[in-house]
Amino acid sequence: MTDTLTLLGLESSCDDTAAAVVRHTPGELPQILSSVVAGQAELHADFGGVVPEIAARAHAEKLDICVEQALLQANLLLKDLDGIAVTAGPGLIGGVVAGVMCAKGLAAGSGLPLIGVNHLAGHALTPRLTDQASFPYLMLLVSGGHCQFLIAKGPEAFQRLGGTIDDAPGEAFDKTAKLLGLPQPGGPSVEAEARQGDPQRFRFPRPLLDRPGCDMSFSGLKTALLRQRDRLIAEHVGLRRRDRADLCAGFQAAVADVLAEKSRRALAEYLTLKPSAPILAVAGGVAANMTIRSALETVCTQAGAAFLAPPLALCTDNAAMIAWAGIERMRAGARDDMTLQARPRWPLDQKAPAMLGSGKKGAKA
Repeated sequence: MTDTLTLLGLESSCDDTAAAVVRHTPGELPQILSSVVAGQAELHADFGGVVPEIAARAHAEKLDICVEQALLQANLLLKDLDGIAVTAGPGLIGGVVAGVMCAKGLAAGSGLPLIGVNHLAGHALTPRLTDQASFPYLMLLVSGGHCQFLIAKGPEAFQRLGGTIDDAPGEAFDKTAKLLGLPQPGGPSVEAEARQGDPQRFRFPRPLLDRPGCDMSFSGLKTALLRQRDRLIAEHVGLRRRDRADLCAGFQAAVADVLAEKSRRALAEYLTLKPSAPILAVAGGVAANMTIRSALETVCTQAGAAFLAPPLALCTDNAAMIAWAGIERMRAGARDDMTLQARPRWPLDQKAPAMLGSGKKGAKA
């Protein structure tokens, strides 16, 4: 194996089918040679959320096309690669299986090494892809299915400081959009509507701020919005445009306040490690929300820590982060074989107690 590694990454954990090629030479900046993402928003639009069976079938249909496009954009053939990285979990099991089987087929046909990647590690290691962040750094992973604070100590060493005990913020945004008749995905729709609203008109609760620690809850916030919406509909015999905008603005402000305060607490705990260059990095789809980013930047400035957020295209699910995480694992000597299994659940911090319960499939988070 040469010092330079070029990996193909595959991602299919939810509703984005993605393939990308990333190259890295030690001592140099990583290069994203290609990144292809095929979304499924239109397929799920009529259902108010992602339908797992529809998503899985779409992944099976699009994976080989995305791989072909990624290699074409990178001007490479399979024989030019050093390995194939694939999301092996966590996620919607049908989509994960589709990606893993595609990667296995490519690896078997080409003889290339196969590297299974934790989807959450892909997000958590993105600051090293984009900004060469040095370990240890504090990561806020905030997406449609996950929300947790992690101290990244190495490519496969993560310490969880806290996380959501129910809905993830992205899930709460999606449900809020559905309650207000806004299109999916909910995050961008609610953010756009909130720009026209007054965040002070409706004072929604800030769950768990009265308790110590870094755990979060967003389910009650969504319920509070539902009740306020119903009161407005009863009062005005319908939901006025101004009311909807104000509801979105108030909801978004509450989420931002919770994430900011919990980030402040997580930073305080992380800083006890006395990192030489303290960093709070944020990744995941909700990291694209500019109100939330601004609140987190303020917290970092006050704490004397740098704030890192990836480009918007790397906030949502993509395969470049999977290829990069695969490179990190390969450099650490990791390899997988044809026994690699798709996993619906796969916590990054294996030592931390389960936050959302567990069962035969393992801890949810």
